[in-house]
Amino acid sequence: MRSSRSAADPLDPGPAGFAHRGLHDGATFIENSFVAFAAALERKAGIECDLRLTADDQIIVFHDADAHRLCGSRAVIARSTLADLARFSVGGRQIPTLGQLLTLVDGRVPLLLEAKIDERFWRLGPALLAALGDYRGACGVMSFDPRLPRWLKTNAPHVRRGLVLRDRLGSVRRWTAMMLADPYFLAVDHAALGQRWVERARRRLPIYSWTIRTPAERATASVHADALIWEADGRP
Repeated sequence: MRSSRSAADPLDPGPAGFAHRGLHDGATFIENSFVAFAAALERKAGIECDLRLTADDQIIVFHDADAHRLCGSRAVIARSTLADLARFSVGGRQIPTLGQLLTLVDGRVPLLLEAKIDERFWRLGPALLAALGDYRGACGVMSFDPRLPRWLKTNAPHVRRGLVLRDRLGSVRRWTAMMLADPYFLAVDHAALGQRWVERARRRLPIYSWTIRTPAERATASVHADALIWEADGRP
């Protein structure tokens, strides 16, 4: 039995968990689209999504480094301005900005924002804080790169920061990343659930698990994690 933490998790999404990239479903509800986020809100699920920095330092909600898979273009997000990207459609509407997502959600469900890091790391933090503005809803910012939560600790300690960890990451690199990030929460590869290091960390920090896609994964995560980041048949 794990020991209880001293405070409740402000990002707790409840039994509905976090919908991975919004509640998406193939061509009907496209990932990281307004319609996927609206579907998650209708279900009262928390929303997990991806953030990227444009060439003009705007934060958009988009997973890939380029627009090929979702928009049929080789345009690289980091080399494109927000105006350049406005011609693309995702789920029948333009690619959402972080500001637009925050306006849509308006504090109704907690948000997990995974920032994708490129070579312009030092421009990302200020742009992210500018986009978050004075948003008062439950919101956590996380990354595979431990430098971002460390930057947030130094420059924006009020922002709830998290570290995303893959199962295949070696123990020394994992320990180093956790020490550098000093996170408020961990988002852990579901393949790592049940391992000793996860159980130890869970005594101190909320553990969210990604990406839960099957009933079997859901059953395991329901025991070993505090919240599920799910899609498809992993739905709680």
